[in-house]
Amino acid sequence: MVNHVLRQIPAIHELQQDKRFNELAKNYSVSKSKLTEWLQEAVADIRRGVLAELVDLENLEVVGIDDVIFSSLSERLSHHSSFKLRRVINGTGTVLHTNLGRAKLSEGAIRRVVETAFSYSNLEYNLTEGKRGSRHELIEELVQEATGAEAAMVVNNNAAAVYLVLKALAKHKEVIVSRGELVEIGGSFRVSSIMEESGAELVEVGTTNKTHLYDYEQAITEQTAMIMKVHTSNFKIIGFTKEVSIQDLQPLASQSDLILYEDLGSGALYDLRKHGVGNEPTVSEALARGVDIVTFSGDKLLGGPQAGIIAGKKKWIDQLKKHQLARVLRVDKMTLAALEATLKEYRNEETVVESLPTLQSILLSKEKVEEKTIHFQAKLSPFWQTEMRDGVSQVGGGTMPEVELPTKLILLSSQAIKAQLIHDKLRQGSPAIISRIINEKIALDFRTITFNEIDEVINRLTEIEKELS
Repeated sequence: MVNHVLRQIPAIHELQQDKRFNELAKNYSVSKSKLTEWLQEAVADIRRGVLAELVDLENLEVVGIDDVIFSSLSERLSHHSSFKLRRVINGTGTVLHTNLGRAKLSEGAIRRVVETAFSYSNLEYNLTEGKRGSRHELIEELVQEATGAEAAMVVNNNAAAVYLVLKALAKHKEVIVSRGELVEIGGSFRVSSIMEESGAELVEVGTTNKTHLYDYEQAITEQTAMIMKVHTSNFKIIGFTKEVSIQDLQPLASQSDLILYEDLGSGALYDLRKHGVGNEPTVSEALARGVDIVTFSGDKLLGGPQAGIIAGKKKWIDQLKKHQLARVLRVDKMTLAALEATLKEYRNEETVVESLPTLQSILLSKEKVEEKTIHFQAKLSPFWQTEMRDGVSQVGGGTMPEVELPTKLILLSSQAIKAQLIHDKLRQGSPAIISRIINEKIALDFRTITFNEIDEVINRLTEIEKELS
């Protein structure tokens, strides 16, 4: 039986004459030489399966070996033609989900990216003077306007910003940091490790829960270049605690001729506290308190693209711009386009929340979330059972971990299929839908699902229903 089936496998040149071969080449825009390569792999896989008796030989003959080969070839083409970086619908309720790309860009930022990518731009060309310009100048004025800083520059993420500041301004010198602020910022990247790589020497002061001004005073030596304060945005220590404020550190740094540097991490430009959300300081507040330099992310609370923004005294920013690492860590034209458009949204405080998806999602009321869940339930077929429940969303991205945003969850289930299988099928579909499982039911938080995405979730659930019917 095995040998008989093997003899039925057509030669490659015969399969190339099949009209389906040319149709696949045309539909997937792939060369015939590459298609032939994948065809040979498909045939080889079937041959190995037959020899190892891993396939149903009788069924193979009934279905038709040619059909099986072209079905396998079609699957390979589908896999190879799909993009690795794919669109995802976020049903987790975590607004700044690091694994899902953090901040969503505004419509204005997206338009600017497309326009900039589609044509040439004055990335490093001064149109007024007709000579070479600097990409640092493109967004510096906007950062100054939004934060009150004397000067600013942008690198590719906040870890890079921290690294550049330490490398350029404190290499082979001492940097004083409280033990309670030696954070790990995700992916096992730690402030202490970044400092070690930069060549700066870490001087730890105080204890995990308590650090006093005299701890800093006693640590200062002739080798000290900087006092660094790290805003602990991704965790909170409560109870018997003590930290030294920027206001108290500023006179000490000034009289000792030291740089006072604060890594803010999340980088809020909009004050969420006036809506009763968290206690995150704004960048402008940090600068007003007297720091020389601040660093913060572009893709967290700012609501823009991945970037590390450095703002502060012109004296220090100018040094950073001239450092060789500034070129290594620089951002491209599309990042600058998105960041410029995002920063311009902050010029109008009355519309910025509605303009930036990150702020809009964080400040979305539970009642507005409920409207979306009701709309979703009304479109769902009887195949699915749903339950609306109170829940909490998170800001995410290592930002304001203590903040719980009241929300409404939909718990979805079906007697015909287990929750884990639904969860997997939603994740593996197109677009991928990321959900959670609570009490053996699929949990969807509509804080992070837009009205426009509801129909897509419904369509995917309908497809799953048909697969199981």
